[in-house]
Formats: sequence, C-alpha cells, structure tokens
Amino acid sequence: MSFRALLVGLALLAALPAPALAASGDATPDWARDTATIAPPVLRANVTVTSDVVRIGDVVDNAGSAGQVAIYRAPDLGTTGSLPAAQVLAALRAHDVIGVETRDIKQVTVTRLARNIAAKDIQDAVAQALEHRSGLGDAANLSLTFDRDLQDLHLEATSTGALQLTAVHYDPRTTRFDLTFEIGNDAGTAPTRLRFTGTAIETVEAAVLTRSVERTEMLKSSDIIVERRPKAEIGGDAATREGALGMQMRHPMRAGQALRVADLVKPDLVQRDQAVTVIFQSAGLYLTTRGKALDNGAEGDVVSVLNLQSKRTVTGVVSGRGQVTIQVATPTPVVISSTDAVPTPTALADNTQVTSQVTSKPE
Repeated sequence: MSFRALLVGLALLAALPAPALAASGDATPDWARDTATIAPPVLRANVTVTSDVVRIGDVVDNAGSAGQVAIYRAPDLGTTGSLPAAQVLAALRAHDVIGVETRDIKQVTVTRLARNIAAKDIQDAVAQALEHRSGLGDAANLSLTFDRDLQDLHLEATSTGALQLTAVHYDPRTTRFDLTFEIGNDAGTAPTRLRFTGTAIETVEAAVLTRSVERTEMLKSSDIIVERRPKAEIGGDAATREGALGMQMRHPMRAGQALRVADLVKPDLVQRDQAVTVIFQSAGLYLTTRGKALDNGAEGDVVSVLNLQSKRTVTGVVSGRGQVTIQVATPTPVVISSTDAVPTPTALADNTQVTSQVTSKPE
C-alpha cells in the first residue's frame, strides 16, 4: 500500500460519523487501525549525508518505505548546500509523500560529510617516503615541487584507512619522484589510490649575502641572512650565520650568493706597514716596544715586524688588534758576587717598558 493510499484512508476514516464507527465495532479493517498510529512526515532543517545522493529519508522524519528514494544529488565532498523548503516539498509530492509538517522551515541545509586530508599532510607523507632514499637526506631538508598544485583532498567519509605507500620511484639524476598511496575504507570497496609526481632536492641552511662585498671586508649582522639553498649548489661547506659574523672575505662576492666556509678567513688584526705594539714575554718578564708590521696577519698568524729602535726584523704571533707577541726563552739564572759589576741593559730602547714579575717559591 502506497503512502498516498494510507493518507487517503485516514481521511475517509475521519469523515465517517461517530455512530457509524461505533456500530462497526471490531469490524474496523486492520489497515485502518494501523494507519491511525502512523506519525506524519516531518521536514528537517539540517541534513547530513555521506553518499552522493540525498534521499527522502534524509530530509524528512517518518518517511516510511519511501525513505530510500533518491531525490537530489548531494553537494560536493566536504561542502554544504541549501534548498528552499517549497522545492523540497514539491519533490516529495512527486513521490507521493504528502501532508509533510514543515514547522515554518524556509530552507533545508544539506552537508556532505567527508574525510579531509590537508595538503601539508600529503607533502609530509611524500617527504617521509623519500627520506634517505637514493642519496637524499632527512625529510625536513627536502624541497618538493609537485607537477600539479597540491591542494587539500576530500574523500568519502568511509575512507578511514591510513595513507599507505604502495609504490615509490626516485631518480637522483633528474631529481624526479613518482609515488603511489592507497587509503582503505569501511565500505569494503576498492581502496582509494593517490599518485603524486614531481621533483625533490635536498637543501641546507646557508648564510647569504645581502650586499656585494669586497676582499678583506669584515661581515656584520646586516650583511647576512639565512636561506635554504640546494645542497648540490653549496656542498657540505655551507657557512652558518654565527660562523660568518665578524669574519673577513677571502675574495669579492655578489649580493645573493651563499657563503662557504672556504670564502671566509679570520680578520686581519695586523695590517702591513701598520704601527704595532711588540710584546716580549717570558716567565717573570713582560716588555713592550713599538714596531712596524711587514705582513698582514689574523689572530694566531706568524708575521714579521721591524723593531723601530734597533732596526732589526723579528717574527712573532698576532695576539690582538695591532699587537704581536714574541715568546722569549727563560734565561738561565747567573750568580754573581758583590764585587762583580752589574751590566747595564743598554740593548733596551729608551722607550721600552720592563715589568718584572716575581713569583713566590712554593714551600
């Protein structure tokens, strides 16, 4: 019996006079007694569906046997649409569903449930699949370029399985990759297959020049930024920002170039022809005099210095800005009698400062 026939039967039953009903007694047909307990269909304001169609049972309660009849195409996965209530009622009447209680609903909103996979999650999965493959490094250091713009994916709500890698290929010569994933579902149907292609290169963090610099220039904070560059371009010699600050350029470089450790040297603390302080140092003795550097030198470098007083050339180690230190061997003590003359240190220049350091003898 159709839904329309049931409603017509109810209407006829209501039209009979009370005495006639009383006289009938137990003669009331079974279908009439059953229809008296059927609740009327009620329209829903908000509907959620998981399939690609909207059925009568989705939009009204108490739809009965008509509930599985499809009346609309569902919105796209993960989206929401709306329909005027009058349009929904017209579709219901076309399938013999009448007498629907609308409760003053003007619009019916339909949302299609879906499983969303963010583009960032897909990118991370691809990077993990390529990690340490064919010479590539850590996933965090891989730069991926996809052949098609990577976007969030919307799958059927029943696709609840994990993103499983089923095939992977990477060519280190061309840097191209080709990966396939599968996602299982609760419906028992074939899993969803996802294929991604593109290029993958390993990158490293490097100090990059913000301006062109000349040889011997010292780098300051505003001269350097940190960027990721292809490892193949820089190799394993990339300079860090901390390691480059305060260093001196070995040769000229242009703005935008990445720095290698080999591009940098310690800054020259002593310049050729510069007036320097020469320090003669040994145990118990600290002597300084003036000199002229004959070489450039960074800290720890050995340079030649002209003693301006004696006009003799000596060699020492650059120990600071404008300073060269010469370690003097500790002389052997000489015991002299009171009758011996004490020699005068005529070898020292008039402007030389001598400081004797006396240390106590340990007991």
